[in-house]
Amino acid sequence: MFAEILRRNMASYTSTTKSKHAFTRQVEEVKTPKSDINALILDYLTVAGYPNAAAKFSTEANLQPQQSTPAIQARQEIRTFIHKGEIENATQALNDLDPSILDEDEPLHFALLRLQLVELIRTCNAQPGGDIGPALEFAQTQLGPKAPRTPQFLEDLEKTMSLLVFDHNNLDPSLAALLQPGLRREVADQVNKAILQRQQQRRDAAIRHLVQMRAWGEDTVRKEGKKDLPARIDLGLDGDDSDRIGSAENGHEPMITT
Repeated sequence: MFAEILRRNMASYTSTTKSKHAFTRQVEEVKTPKSDINALILDYLTVAGYPNAAAKFSTEANLQPQQSTPAIQARQEIRTFIHKGEIENATQALNDLDPSILDEDEPLHFALLRLQLVELIRTCNAQPGGDIGPALEFAQTQLGPKAPRTPQFLEDLEKTMSLLVFDHNNLDPSLAALLQPGLRREVADQVNKAILQRQQQRRDAAIRHLVQMRAWGEDTVRKEGKKDLPARIDLGLDGDDSDRIGSAENGHEPMITT
């Protein structure tokens, strides 16, 4: 079901209007080889970290796996920990996988530590009168020594510590964003890319680059004004179907953004 939804979305730009634009008809006449679509699907499942779906789809499509199932599972486990707010477990799992990643990537290490501080603050503010001691100690011992090394580290730490001062029900949008799932997704994506890079794999799925190229091409053509285009050209990758596949295995956000 997962792969079929993705294949259908990637293969079709069909318009629902009765009178189709000439450009839309031209697009519909292009027949993309099923093998190319299958390769893109497997690439996405592998890079994004869906081990079960990748293994099953590679068998169904008669394609060679791009990465071993245990390797994908290791990345999935770390991402799942981060999505759940279990940052200490994620850090331990990442160090077990390859300790040199955090040793050599200080911004990534700081991002994980900062997210762990956010989760400690979230916990201590979950009930009135919560103990802020663990959060303060963690900030002083883990983040304090690193923060002065760059202005960005210092700014991020100061902003995070503000969560201890202000009411979480009435936060400035920039502070409220720290408590939203988006920060977990951002850090999880950074970690996933760092692991892939260490393993000498591409950091992003090929389909992401294709979508970006397509967006650039449309923007260029519209600015030049030399070709008649529809007012809106749908990618066919958003809507109900893509929302459903986004959480199939490990709680990812919708799959494609430009």
